[in-house]
Amino acid sequence: MKFPSRQKTVEGLPGTAGTARLDRRTTTLVRRLRPGDVAVIDHLDLDRATAEALVDCGVAAVVNASSFISGRYPNLGPELLAKSGITLLDNVGSEVFAKVSDGAPVRVHEGRLYVKDEPVVAGRELSAADVQEMMEEARGGLSTQLQSFTHNTTEFLRREQDLLLHGQGAPAMRTKISGRPVVIVVRGYDYRDDLKRLKRYIREQRPVLVGVNAGADALLAAGHRPDVVVVGEDGLAQGSRAGDGDTVSDKALRGAREVVLHTDRAGRAVGSDRLDRIGVRAQNFSASGTSEDIAMLLADLSDASLIVLVGTHASLDEFLDRHRSGLASTFLTRLRVGPKLVDAKGVPQLYSGRVRLWHLLLILLAGVAALLVALAATPVGQEWWTTVQAWLNDLSDWFQGLLT
Repeated sequence: MKFPSRQKTVEGLPGTAGTARLDRRTTTLVRRLRPGDVAVIDHLDLDRATAEALVDCGVAAVVNASSFISGRYPNLGPELLAKSGITLLDNVGSEVFAKVSDGAPVRVHEGRLYVKDEPVVAGRELSAADVQEMMEEARGGLSTQLQSFTHNTTEFLRREQDLLLHGQGAPAMRTKISGRPVVIVVRGYDYRDDLKRLKRYIREQRPVLVGVNAGADALLAAGHRPDVVVVGEDGLAQGSRAGDGDTVSDKALRGAREVVLHTDRAGRAVGSDRLDRIGVRAQNFSASGTSEDIAMLLADLSDASLIVLVGTHASLDEFLDRHRSGLASTFLTRLRVGPKLVDAKGVPQLYSGRVRLWHLLLILLAGVAALLVALAATPVGQEWWTTVQAWLNDLSDWFQGLLT
């Protein structure tokens, strides 16, 4: 897929220009970005989900105080930005936040960031080929990351064995799930395309729709009302606007039939007072791991017949992309509910839809036509056809007599 170039010049000056928007927390910065802005961030090993948010905002360039790709593992974000035609200025140092003011007109050219035609910081301007080369080098660090991943997995199993093995601690759901398919939506990888693929399936099968944090807003945007919203700190702590990273909107929380609050083992979740302020009652699910895991466990422990995942991690690169120890819990959770799991991308290949009445009528008409053709080839059929022709001629003469 080709993306149009976002590079532009100002008053004939070369490079990529725009309005600087700065924030060390990328998910907070996303809410303020406008098309053509230059995003100034401090994000080591930019992940794909954050990169998708930057692309959706239409930024012209991204200036990173840290390294887009440190080499620890092949993170997927920079590759997406490069393919989208966004200028990347890498590893300029944290002093950029002192030397550039938010809202200032800036320009990126040949590895330097200019303010009023004066270079203020320098780094490495990355091309798509540079990113590809760095990704290949970073794959050499996968073995170390896998060892860490294995350790985290063992530690999580030790802490949560009662929940994973016996289902202890999960709340009883008011929503009827037993025997029904469940679609769990995370606003992650390719979630929009996944929801488009599932449009017919959702319309015909009417599964239980579960939104995880901002996944609830993804359901609303696709024209569906979430039955259950599973919300954790990531969905509550950054404010109430949809689109702020993984934040779920007040509209999605109020519109859901049931809300489950994911808390830590002590029953705490930063930002949970927001639910009280907007008048939403939620039941707690205390567990470590990610809210995505909580949603899968709720569906499995409530005897869902099938669990369809939208926007979640599917490959090894995606599991390691966010570089979070919490992904070990996702790995173990998938092992527990594995027989029921289907990725949304595979549903159109497995589900052909219900048999409709017009399908049956078409088959019936085809059968009748075949029978008539077969009869016409026999002496009896020819005799019948002669009789029918005579009857049709009499009918035509009678009708014409009425008209004259």
